[in-house]
Amino acid sequence: MKLLKFLLRYFPPGIALEYQQGGNIKTKMIDLLDLTANTDVKALAESIKAAEPIITDGVTEQLVETLQKLQSKVCDGNFKRYYKYKTLQTHLLPLTNIAFDKLGKRCLTGSYDRTCKVWDIDSGTELLTLEGHKNVVYAVSFNNPKADKIMTGSFDKTANIWCSQTGHCLLNMWGHDAEVVVVQFSPTQNRVATASMDATAKIFHLGSGQELGTLKGHTAEVIALRYNNDGNEVITGAFDGTISVWDTRTMQRTSVLTGHYEEISNCHYNFDCSLIASSSMDKTAKVWDARMNSCLATIRGHEDEVLDLSFDNKGKKLATASSDATVRVWDLSANFEQIAVMSGHREEVSKVCFSPNGHQLLTSSMDRTARLWSLETGCCVQTLNGHTDDVFSCAFSYTGDTIVTASKDNTCMIWR
Repeated sequence: MKLLKFLLRYFPPGIALEYQQGGNIKTKMIDLLDLTANTDVKALAESIKAAEPIITDGVTEQLVETLQKLQSKVCDGNFKRYYKYKTLQTHLLPLTNIAFDKLGKRCLTGSYDRTCKVWDIDSGTELLTLEGHKNVVYAVSFNNPKADKIMTGSFDKTANIWCSQTGHCLLNMWGHDAEVVVVQFSPTQNRVATASMDATAKIFHLGSGQELGTLKGHTAEVIALRYNNDGNEVITGAFDGTISVWDTRTMQRTSVLTGHYEEISNCHYNFDCSLIASSSMDKTAKVWDARMNSCLATIRGHEDEVLDLSFDNKGKKLATASSDATVRVWDLSANFEQIAVMSGHREEVSKVCFSPNGHQLLTSSMDRTARLWSLETGCCVQTLNGHTDDVFSCAFSYTGDTIVTASKDNTCMIWR
């Protein structure tokens, strides 16, 4: 075996060892989730070297420099103030969803006008218009990290795969009996998944578009779907109040997570897929052990429906957003204790996400604003004003340098 180079992963922090074995180039990932500003980088380098015989004395200094670069990026607690960089006059009819590519260079917008548009973030110009659906384009996604393909899901009951460079439609996938509201690329396999208001999810082959299986079992609309890290499992959340766990190799349901009393609004895996979190209209969120399929905690505190939730990049904290106009943050490593309440929005909070470094939260609200919050103090540190209608979605780029907000005023705003 011969070490070729070190690769950095900023969020969550880690380094990869790229090495040659025989005629093959392989990669080994080392997670560094406990890296802080106080970490002794030289001692950390020695411990990594002791565990990895492929790292020799000759590259130890390079390893230290790599870890220092990672530490300075990940542990920068300075608050970045964003300014309005561009306003994208996106579609004539209302927007539905947005998505970034991995590098934060391009953005997708779906719309009631039956199209998906691809935007250049730096210039604010429209790169492509993806036309072909016969109804609302509701779900949009890049196949990150490559981002050479785009998937769209439509109220016309189909999903399409497009070339992200040319805009050419590569595949049309059909079979659902109602609106397609979620689309997801498998992280490791040549497959994609769709979820629909027909109470099913489907798995398709990305090369041929052939349906590989239908995930049947929910008794109401499926509105959330996530792959785990190896692509062998998906979770689905539905209006029947349950989360289902599916084996994508057999297309069988392996578990049903029950306990919510009303519709599910969202569900997520944490970083290492050891936990599943779900939010519900029953005013609670739940955290589940993904291996035992058991409920670890029911999170109470909101006075109205929990509309969204998000893990931080390390999977140690959970944020919940509610119709009660607040966001709450919970420490999953400290008995699920509430560590912050963000109060300041005047109407329901529809979306919440952590900054990549985990120091801030970003929220969007029906009060026509998005807000940035300090996780340390729970205080609002910046209000992103300018939209003239509900702000229904918001997202950070991978590095956190850029924010996109999407509004019912048919615009997206780019903040830098």
